[in-house]
Amino acid sequence: MKNQKVLENINSIKKKINKISTESIFYYDRGAYNTHLKQKKNVEIIAISKRQPLKKLVAALNIGHKIFGENQVQETLNKWPTLKKNFKNIELHLVGPLQSNKVKDAISIFDFIQTVDREKIAKALKEEEEILKKKISYMIQINTGKESQKSGVMPDDADDFFKYCKEDLKLNIQGLMCIPPYGEDSSIHFAYLRKKNLEYKLPYLSMGMSEDYEKAITFGATHIRIGTAIFGERQPK
Repeated sequence: MKNQKVLENINSIKKKINKISTESIFYYDRGAYNTHLKQKKNVEIIAISKRQPLKKLVAALNIGHKIFGENQVQETLNKWPTLKKNFKNIELHLVGPLQSNKVKDAISIFDFIQTVDREKIAKALKEEEEILKKKISYMIQINTGKESQKSGVMPDDADDFFKYCKEDLKLNIQGLMCIPPYGEDSSIHFAYLRKKNLEYKLPYLSMGMSEDYEKAITFGATHIRIGTAIFGERQPK
């Protein structure tokens, strides 16, 4: 993919962000949607680069994009160390589930892990931070749809888990993340996550992908995770 096409795609998304950011924001309270004017703020585009060829990533890097998301630790280790040597100030986010045996590698390569969702992983992250003498940032993934096949702490357990991560382990929890159920209206999930984020007084809210990021922004997303709308379809597994 040529640099120009990636630039066009990113600029198109930025224009939509700017338009939405000057309009209203929705929130859910006492069983109803409400709205108020949103103060314009920056929305970060996380370019989801899983299963994308290096030439597409280089195209994005060449036009100055710095924030990328990956789903798997091993794939990240295979392609990003060299890119990070050649391009400065890259910020890598893990947006896929994290396995216990990959915690050390995850701490070593990522700047942000968005999928903290259980005590075992949280404790392992804390231990590896101390071993590696490295602090990174985190988001807690909440399974807003209560889907058994999906990662994320269940909503009923979210308050206790947040306190455990923030107060007991003192992890640098910066926000919340969710992936709404496929085929459902994502509004109720985005509204719920915004409400919890306000309760926890966290700065970041990661929600919205290529098909629903505009809606996510109206509910206060600070980070949107965009893959195909920037790079096109992924390579088959």
